[in-house]
Amino acid sequence: MVHNLSEGPSLIQQYVAELRDISVQGDRMRFRRNLERIAAIAGYEISKYLPYTSKRIQTPLTSTEAHVMAEQPLIANILRAGMPMHTGLLEVFDQADNAFISAYRKHDDAGNFVIELEYLSCPPIEDRILIIADPMLATGSSMALTIKALQRIGTPKAIHLVCAIASQVGIEKMEHEVPEAHIWAGAIDPELNDKSYIVPGLGDAGDLAFGAKMQS
Repeated sequence: MVHNLSEGPSLIQQYVAELRDISVQGDRMRFRRNLERIAAIAGYEISKYLPYTSKRIQTPLTSTEAHVMAEQPLIANILRAGMPMHTGLLEVFDQADNAFISAYRKHDDAGNFVIELEYLSCPPIEDRILIIADPMLATGSSMALTIKALQRIGTPKAIHLVCAIASQVGIEKMEHEVPEAHIWAGAIDPELNDKSYIVPGLGDAGDLAFGAKMQS
């Protein structure tokens, strides 16, 4: 199931516009904050799909019935670009468990790349609600590799993918490889360029959030 959070008018459109705008991108703190905001809104929307239970609570005046989450989700992020969105999701699910995955594009001298996954830190995942944060769903290869690595640890009962911008190519790959997953995107763009960057996209989310990197 695909959820395009920009389909109707909302602040998501403002946040996505600022992420894309080269005149705003130089402000790294604002770029990270907009990723956090999009993730927090996605987290609220995801919360509507989660199980709840009734609990009797005591107010200063009387006792009353309240609906509370029946369980906490497991929030995973793909380092390093996923960190701001992870923070945004934790603003919503502040008692959630956490997982961290290192998956990145390893380029060769010809400009080609493969996806490398070098690190995974995760609590038990069996029968958990899994939410994975990564700003850009481009080819979908990093996300597919991440999900397969997590599924080797255990089988989640629900999977939610949160991204700021997704490509139609990436969505189709997820629908083929992980058809049970919910995809929550701040916007959906139509294509990839010859370097597999999303167009119109916004560039390299990790570099814009944290500065340019060297790869070794």
